Amino acid sequence: MPLDPRVKRFLDVLAAGKPPNALETSVEQRRLGLAELMKLGGPEPAVSRVEDRTLPGPAGDIAVRIYTPLDAAGELLPGLVYFHGGGLVAGTVATHDCIARALARSGACRVVSVEYRLAPEHPFPAALDDALAAITYIAAQAAGFGIDAARLGICGDSAGGTLAAATTQAVARIGSPRLALQLLICPILDYSRSTDSRRELASGYLVDQATLDHDLLHYAPPGTDPSDPRISPLRAAAVEGLPPTLIHTAEFDPLRDEGRDYFERLTRAHSEVSYTCHPGMIHLFYGLGAVIPYARTAFEQIGGEIRAALA
Repeated sequence: MPLDPRVKRFLDVLAAGKPPNALETSVEQRRLGLAELMKLGGPEPAVSRVEDRTLPGPAGDIAVRIYTPLDAAGELLPGLVYFHGGGLVAGTVATHDCIARALARSGACRVVSVEYRLAPEHPFPAALDDALAAITYIAAQAAGFGIDAARLGICGDSAGGTLAAATTQAVARIGSPRLALQLLICPILDYSRSTDSRRELASGYLVDQATLDHDLLHYAPPGTDPSDPRISPLRAAAVEGLPPTLIHTAEFDPLRDEGRDYFERLTRAHSEVSYTCHPGMIHLFYGLGAVIPYARTAFEQIGGEIRAALA
């Protein structure tokens, strides 16, 4: 189907501003631009409580923000460890607050949003090391976070989806912790090849190939192989033994095809997996509720899937 009319108007406004080529911008400009964009999240989804804490990480304490949903029944709730997007060079728990709130509210679960280290100050594999440390610690200390360890899932959007997918593969290899759910929203899963959607939607659809190239340039040290499955989880040699997985993509997202390809790989591996491609939508549509009202509809669907998976 064609672009959603509201999405098209939003993209037209962005184009009229003549944004610079991403490869010509600094990391600081990238961070400021994402922070401004994330202000379009719309009204804050209501939750009953937000708490900032820290947990031990491989290079010092990792900050986390914990969201408790409205009408939380009981002390221990289903839980979701969330990794924000931003190309692994931008974004914070604060910029993606609206998404974490929406996950907690729609999914009726306690969400722990993780402030993992960003490149280039902390290049690969620092973010992944933090992600693995966070999921391992939260699973081991679940009750201390008000989470039922048997109903703990992992989630990431965009490059946070890279971290969630690679971390899920790592804990499956280790055998612990056992996760009840993997939720990937418009994930980046393969930096090593150009899919049809990356070629067809290379520019003009919010995230472009130049932005992806910019972020990888700053994330991966020179000589790093982009097909390393810790960077491109779709390239993993084996994907057996993963938890039930929900993959959501957008029709006009250059990352669409790698999300579909991961669904197909998991299907062949006999995993429990579902795939949704949101028609007429672009990358990050779910975080732009002030200009793309469909974001709320999408979270209603995603929330229902979370509740069913973590019931």
